[in-house]
Amino acid sequence: MSDSTIRNDVGHLEQFRTWFGRPLWEMQPADADAYFGRVIRDAAKGTRLARAQTLKTYFMFLELRHKVEIHQMTGRVVECPIDEMNRPRGGAEGKLRIPPSDMEIAQLFGGWRDELATCRKFAPTARNYAAARLMAEIGLRVNEARQLDLHDIKWDLGRFGKVHVRYGKGKRGSGPRERIVPLVNGAGRTLRWFIEDVWGHFDHNHARPGAPLFPSERRNADGSCARVGDDALRVGLADAAARHLPGWADALTPHVLRHFCASQLYHGGLDLVSIQEVLGHSWIATTMHYIHVHRTHVEDAWIAGQQRAADRLKGILP
Repeated sequence: MSDSTIRNDVGHLEQFRTWFGRPLWEMQPADADAYFGRVIRDAAKGTRLARAQTLKTYFMFLELRHKVEIHQMTGRVVECPIDEMNRPRGGAEGKLRIPPSDMEIAQLFGGWRDELATCRKFAPTARNYAAARLMAEIGLRVNEARQLDLHDIKWDLGRFGKVHVRYGKGKRGSGPRERIVPLVNGAGRTLRWFIEDVWGHFDHNHARPGAPLFPSERRNADGSCARVGDDALRVGLADAAARHLPGWADALTPHVLRHFCASQLYHGGLDLVSIQEVLGHSWIATTMHYIHVHRTHVEDAWIAGQQRAADRLKGILP
């Protein structure tokens, strides 16, 4: 679990404890009824869900680690106060993120690429450009991209080379989930250009253990280049969109590029299971939310199916 997840959970537990005024293991379902039904009744749904999940996790910890000890000390049997009757229901659906078209993305990166010849600070601009291209080509999350090291690029694996994503997003605080992503869809070309022509503007020691793939202009205490922050990559993308794709100036984010990648791979013929593997989703239903088809997709698929059936009748296809 990340430090921020732990801080958020501790903050929720402190809110419970301040209100309850007694050890939390003494909470009963009636106390949870009062808290969720009256105290934070008007809070945002996400806040209620997060606080309920934190309390359930805390009681799971008590039951697994300290249930016998607490019973011996107090005579109380620890039991989670969140049950099927008082748990906050459901979760909010994610906001629909329909990505730009292929032509719009080509306009963005085309203008951004031309800008590299005249920009004031070549290295950081080229770094932001390369990171954004990876998000659009193989669907990396912004934090997955910034956490990559040079040694995570495995040029000798598979037909195209692969990238070892060591800090993939875990589900509900389960911790990082690793995955290996083939450098398809032009990602290998993007990385070769960046490493060979740009990376040396930040540092000259490619062999240094832990050398970040996307460095910052800042330096570590030992003089080596630090790792870029996610804010720098987000701001770089937003600034480029404002200049080269103004219609998306306030809407194009790294996550929208991830949706674009999934949709582009699907239109290119990749099946859902393969796209799920590329994006690192636990459930294929999640992957389906990332794929946005064109208005004519159903008609085009129908025509293609009819053509295949006609070819089979003519003996062209087996």
